[in-house]
Parts: sequence; structure tokens; C-alpha cells
Amino acid sequence: MIGQIHVLGTATRTLRAAVAEGRAPRSIPWLLALCAFAIYTTWSLSLHMAFQSSGQDLGLFEQAVHAYADGHWPTADLKGPGIMLLGDHFSPILALLAPFYKLWPSPAMLLVAQAALLAVSVIPVTRCAIRVLGPMRGAAIGVGYVLATGLLETVIHDFHEVCFAVPMLAFAGERLLRREWGWAVAFAVPLVLVKEDLPMTVAMLGLYLVGQGQRRLGWLTAAFGVVTTVVIVRVVLPAINGSGGYSYGSTWGDLAPFAGFPIKLATLAVLLAPTAFAALRSPVAILLIPTLAWRMLSGFHFYWSPALYYDAVLVPIAFLAAIDGIRRAQGAWLRRAAPVCAVVAALCATTVILLHANHPRWNDEQQAAARDLLARIPDGATVAASGRLAPHLTSRCRVLLYPTYPSGAERTEWVLVTRPEGTWPLSIPEQENRLAGLTSTNYDVGAGNATAVLLHRRPGS
Repeated sequence: MIGQIHVLGTATRTLRAAVAEGRAPRSIPWLLALCAFAIYTTWSLSLHMAFQSSGQDLGLFEQAVHAYADGHWPTADLKGPGIMLLGDHFSPILALLAPFYKLWPSPAMLLVAQAALLAVSVIPVTRCAIRVLGPMRGAAIGVGYVLATGLLETVIHDFHEVCFAVPMLAFAGERLLRREWGWAVAFAVPLVLVKEDLPMTVAMLGLYLVGQGQRRLGWLTAAFGVVTTVVIVRVVLPAINGSGGYSYGSTWGDLAPFAGFPIKLATLAVLLAPTAFAALRSPVAILLIPTLAWRMLSGFHFYWSPALYYDAVLVPIAFLAAIDGIRRAQGAWLRRAAPVCAVVAALCATTVILLHANHPRWNDEQQAAARDLLARIPDGATVAASGRLAPHLTSRCRVLLYPTYPSGAERTEWVLVTRPEGTWPLSIPEQENRLAGLTSTNYDVGAGNATAVLLHRRPGS
């Protein structure tokens, strides 16, 4: 928190100097983007180094990018041995990270790339805000955007492919507000390569264009989005997925519109309240509908909450719609209220997220103990590791997820397990029973401490 306050304090002093010298409008968006990059990078890397990242997210995405970098299809053993991640979610855009991974083969590269992509989105949003509200109020909206809950939650929850969508939507939305229709579509079309639900946002952008009188381009864009969704979900994913179906069909199909209603209201408030609900005054807000619809209608409770990364793709749309809503509003009250709300909400969000971020932290002694055991595992080994240890091995080992493995044919050479805490879904007693079963059959304790235990498979077992 101290580091973030220092970054924002430095940014404020630089901003005042820029205003005094008359260079504010063009420098503010870039300054805020650089601050955002520093905050996002520092925060995400510090969480990873403190063993607060997970194999289920950062680790499996690194395995996929690693495979791309080696010239293979993106498999992720942390999802399951040889599982094709492209058949789980349709995210071929991850291949763009392969050249960078060749230069820097580390999970940290993914975190830095995510920070950069999120930070780039600050530029068009702040630029629009300054155009409508002037330098200082526009900068306040920009600060609110930098520290928006949806972006911060993405930063602290490892790495996710949706980070690519955030700048695409930010630039597409900016071009919509500037009535540069062709550019808006050009920025939005690559969304179909990010995740299978996002082509419907492209379709909604097409309907927005129709409403603005761009009928031919609008209907073509809408049709492209709908057809692409159908092809990906009904043809491409079943063809790649080993089960022959779509892995998340049940979470979309089990409708529960009234379940978790208070949580859903809270999610909408967290998204819209930071700009005084000004987004509701703009037709651009219709781009929120596809993502909100599948989340709010689903019976899967994780989709409802604002406390994960699912809001990331909504944040640039909500802020740009709010800027347009402020422009459309009669009177000056909203011009004053929205920037204040944005800053207050951002600071509150940062405080709350810092207080409740991720897993309980390990102290320095525990972290050193974990690193000691990690160093004992040779490069190229096959390891079954607990979630928070797995992403520290994926760049140099074949890693499967404990406690699902070792099992059956996948009897890994090493097993690395956190202690004394349980490893989901095992409780602490179940974890101890599982370890006792492994040591009584195929494994010996290679090393251990109060933080973790390392098992090694017996020769010939």
C-alpha cells in the first residue's frame, strides 16, 4: 500500500506541473498508464513471490504459453495430463505471448504482460474523460479507472486471458464515442480470439452501430459476432475438447436468475457506482449486456461476484459509457459528482482488496522454507504440487496438480505439498491421511519443514 501511495503521490505532483505548463491533456493519459503499469506489476509480482499465486490459473496459463513457445499446441497438465487448453476456453490469442516467453521463460513474464495490457487501456479511457471533462476532472476519472475493482481483482488473481480484451474494448469504445465506426469494429473484432463469450460483445457493438445509423456495417458486425459464437461453441471447442463437448455448457445452461440476488446487486453497484451511475445515460452501456447476462443468469455462484476477474472486460465499457453519459447529461452536477465518486470508490476498493487479498501470507521464514524445497527438485522432473507451489515449478518441470495426482498411471517422480494447511478440496486431516498413504506405498519423505513436505518416489515403484 505504501508503494502505491508513493506512485500516486509522484503522479499527482507531475500532473500539477503538466497542468501549469499547459501540456496536461496529452501527457495525463500516458502518465496514468505508466503509474498503472508500475502498480499492477509491483502488486502482482509481490503476490507471486510471496506464494499467493496459484497453479490453477497462473501455472496452467504458463504451461500453455510454454507449449506455444516450443511450437506445440497449448497443453496444460495442471488442468489434466495432456489437456488441450484451447479446447477448454477458446483463447488462441495467448500465442502472442510465446516470443516473449522465449526471451523470459517465467510466470513473471505473464504477470508483467497482463499489467502492461491493463495499463494500456488507461490511455483511451483517460483521453476520452479529458476531452469531455477537462484535464483535472478527466484525470480524476482516469485515477478511478486505474484503481477500479474489476482491474485490481484481475491483478491479484494471477493471470487470465481476458487481459487482452480490456485494451481492445477500451480503444473500441473510444472510437465509438469519436464516431470512427470502422476503427471501432477493427479494435473489437480480435475479441473473438480472446474467449468464446466475447464475440457476443462484438455482436452488441454491431447493434449499437445500427442504432447510430450505420446499418450495413452494424448488421455485418452483429452477424459476425453471432455466427462466430455459434461456430466456436458448437463446432470448434467440441472438436478440440477431449470430451467432445463444451466444458462450460452446464454453467451457462443452468439458469438461476433470482439466485444470489443481493450479490448480483452488489456486483452491479461496484461496476456502476464509481461513476455515479452515469453509464446508464449512454447507449454504449448496451455493450455490458452480453457479459452481464451470462453471469447473472448462470447458476454458478462464482460468476455473480465482483471479487474475481470477471468484471475486467466490463470496466472499460462502464467508464466510457459513463463519460458519454456525463456528456449527454443536462446540468453540471454529474460533471462534479462522477470524478469525486470515481476517486472515492477507487480508494475504497484498493483498501478493501488489500485487506482481503488472496491467501493468508506466509512470513519470510515460511517463504524461505518453501524455496529450499523447490530448489531440491531438479529441472525436467515430473512433480505433483499444491496449488500455491505449482507456478514456481512450471517453467522448468512438468507439473500436475496435487491432490488429484499422483494417481493411477500418473505417479509423478516428486510430490510437493504445503503444510500444515489443507490443500483444496482436502481438509487438514484428509491431507495428513493422503500423505500417510503415499509414504506407506510408493514415496519416501525427501525433505520437509513446517511449511511444506517433499516426497520422492521409491526406485522401481
